Amino acid sequence: MTELSPALKQATPVLAARGEGVYLYDTDDRPYLDFTAGIGVTSTGHCHPRVVEAAQRQVGTLIHGQYTTVMHQPLLALTERLGDVLPQGLDRVFYVNSGSEAVEASVRLARHATGRANIIAFQGGFHGRTMGAAALTTSGVKVRAGIGPMMGGVVFSPFPEAYRWRCTAEEAVSRALAEFDQLLLTQTSPRDTAAIIVEPVLGEGGYIPAPPEFLAGLRERADAHGILLIVDEVQTGVGRTGRFWGHDHAGIRPDILITAKGLASGFPISAIAASEELMSKAWPGSQGGTYGGNAVAAAAALATLDVVEQEGLVANAAEQGARLAEGLRKVAADHPVIGDVRGLGLMLGNEFTTPEGAPDAATAARAHAQAAEAGLLLLTCGPHGNVVRMIPPLVVTGEQVDAALERWSTAVRAAVAS
Repeated sequence: MTELSPALKQATPVLAARGEGVYLYDTDDRPYLDFTAGIGVTSTGHCHPRVVEAAQRQVGTLIHGQYTTVMHQPLLALTERLGDVLPQGLDRVFYVNSGSEAVEASVRLARHATGRANIIAFQGGFHGRTMGAAALTTSGVKVRAGIGPMMGGVVFSPFPEAYRWRCTAEEAVSRALAEFDQLLLTQTSPRDTAAIIVEPVLGEGGYIPAPPEFLAGLRERADAHGILLIVDEVQTGVGRTGRFWGHDHAGIRPDILITAKGLASGFPISAIAASEELMSKAWPGSQGGTYGGNAVAAAAALATLDVVEQEGLVANAAEQGARLAEGLRKVAADHPVIGDVRGLGLMLGNEFTTPEGAPDAATAARAHAQAAEAGLLLLTCGPHGNVVRMIPPLVVTGEQVDAALERWSTAVRAAVAS
């Protein structure tokens, strides 16, 4: 009998039969509050009526119009619509299917545009599992183990982790930028460095927001040395952090922006955006792909952007994110095993630690499992697996946040007692 690869590990025991809004239902029709959103993908909730209608209509007219063979209207409309939300000046877009593909496309473009080879990434960052993207990833050794040697030309600089370093955010930024400057003196000359790639919030690395001063410092250094700044908004984009883009909190503009996940409410589409001047430096034949910019995915993305705007979902992410963060901190105050609650908008992490401050993955795992038992689906992250993250759809209501907090409190209490 054929079965799925044993390397695939399911985070929860749920066999999903259908989804609606913030809820998933199993085959017994039991509802679960889905605070995973398919790892930040179902931004408008499961099966939002407008997204469903757009996809169904498109399926009936054109499913696949390969976009280097023919052009189709959904992709043209999506590209025009993205102009309303992309940073000023990033007016050229290239589409692929996944975050990993978009990351690799951004690196290819940066190397072509600058004629330089090296890429600076950050410790704890996650950029994907394909070979080039994995070479940029240090969120955990599982992504890179056993497949080396990795793509060359990548060097890593520390990300400002105030909690792990036991210092203030200001001190963490100062230390991280000093180490970055040292890296330019010792590991990669600015003249050899094509790009810096950074997540506004470390995702798989533990849900650690980059302080605005850190991103501003990277922008300054990129400008000073003619290095391109790539901002990986795969998980933070499309309203997740309470701003449309995660880097908006820092008031900077990237040279290349990467978007995926929440862009199409569950349909596979991703993209990189850059200026016309920069994108025109891509070498002929370097951009393409069979399924990139799929017509059905493009129609779903167009509907998603309309829903995000017309239903005020970015503002809702900020409002409900603040409500969720406040509730999580109250739970943490009652349970010292949660050493830190952090994040932006509806992208929040709970870090479990021992009384001595060491990572406590065992209690995190128990809390995660107990939450599923209580009808709340969550995920873990961080190199030790001791951070339980919450990423509900952007349509989540205050009542649903409160219900999740009640279940989370029960789950943590049970995890600590067991």
